[in-house]
Amino acid sequence: MPASSDRSGSSPRLPSPNATWQQRSLASVWHPCTQMQRLAEVPPIAVARAHGPWLEDFAGTRYFDATSSWWVNLFGHADARINAALKQQLDTLEHVMLAGCTHAPAVELAERLSARTGHALGHTFFASDGASAVEIALKMSFHSWRNRGLGDKREFACLRHGYHGETIGALAVTDVAVFRDAYDPLLMRSHVVMAPDARQAEPGESAADVARRAAADLQRLLESRHEHMAAVILEPLVQCAAGMAMHDPVYLREVRALCDRYQVHLIADEIAVGCGRTGSFFAFEQALVEGSAPIWPDLLCLSKGISGGYLPLSLVLASDTIYEAFLDDDTARGFLHSHSYTGNPLACRAALAVLDRFDEEPVLQRNRDTGALLTAALAERLHGDARLEHVRQRGMIWAFDVRQEFAGERFAERFHLAGRAQGLLIRPIGRTVYLLPPYLLNEEHVAYLAERTVATLHAVL
Repeated sequence: MPASSDRSGSSPRLPSPNATWQQRSLASVWHPCTQMQRLAEVPPIAVARAHGPWLEDFAGTRYFDATSSWWVNLFGHADARINAALKQQLDTLEHVMLAGCTHAPAVELAERLSARTGHALGHTFFASDGASAVEIALKMSFHSWRNRGLGDKREFACLRHGYHGETIGALAVTDVAVFRDAYDPLLMRSHVVMAPDARQAEPGESAADVARRAAADLQRLLESRHEHMAAVILEPLVQCAAGMAMHDPVYLREVRALCDRYQVHLIADEIAVGCGRTGSFFAFEQALVEGSAPIWPDLLCLSKGISGGYLPLSLVLASDTIYEAFLDDDTARGFLHSHSYTGNPLACRAALAVLDRFDEEPVLQRNRDTGALLTAALAERLHGDARLEHVRQRGMIWAFDVRQEFAGERFAERFHLAGRAQGLLIRPIGRTVYLLPPYLLNEEHVAYLAERTVATLHAVL
């Protein structure tokens, strides 16, 4: 007999397990990227378990993880191969400090990632999260110039609306006001240059034309400040937090050439766009022109997908030139950055299991095949919708913008809540709706994602 509350003295109805966890969370957890004042109106989904692309709450309701849990999950939740690798590693070595010690997972991961760059980036420095990797890259760039007697090269350039994390150094090269402005008095000054966002195209202009305009803006800065510039930092191909702002690969070639000409380091922040997300393992690979020698950044940051969405791990791949600038008998000329869990064996083992999938399975080709199905399914349902603009795709990222006059107030929040009712975990950025699913789509998933996303759109607008 169901519980009820009446005058006969029977027990009151107990709160649902979902509500219980939501209330306890509100009482004790300070959630990230959240205005806690709104949490009573927008309670977090209480996730009990997950498998494949599905999250399940305590009442058994399922949600398709359309954002790969903040862009980290590659092969689905509870992936059998990554689970097995972690269980084996857990019984062997859970952690040891990487200063004065080493271990197989860290060595093997560094070797295999370097090999993927053709050994152009020969050494890997490990960290815990994306912002930490950016901090490391900024420090490496400045310190390496200083060690070479060029200590005046201490300035950085970043792209308009670029995002590189929320620690103090990373925020200094971030141009997203909602994250940066409150802490602006604490930050070093960086140069903000035009982004190559293809949405800025004038009539008759191509994405490549926009990219060249943006590169020309950077050139003007480097011409005047190159003696003081340490590095340029950018997100190759997609500026994710800017609303999935996509650009032509010609921009990467132009910036690489400019950095070479003016002796400035190039930092590629592939935290969100690496590990196959844009269609190649490293997004920067798409800067290659057939028949030409490969080009690479001087420093490359990875995180998010590198551990398959299992454990916090980030890393910076560095060129031999930068690495060698720190070799000296003087300890102070070494790169002394560290944290307690640097190169954690469990996280590295998860990353190795991810690389095994790329090496042993046609992951990128499979993504192209199933991705084409989702592109077609969305195009069929969104074609001619005058409320939308800039429908776009790069690799396993799909996005469109809702025109300002249709979006209304709190569009992202309203869309997120309506998405839950459609069985989706989806979080627009401003008025940009995007899909960034795990790499396991089948035809059923494609149909579900397309139908439920469009149904959410109609429910909100």
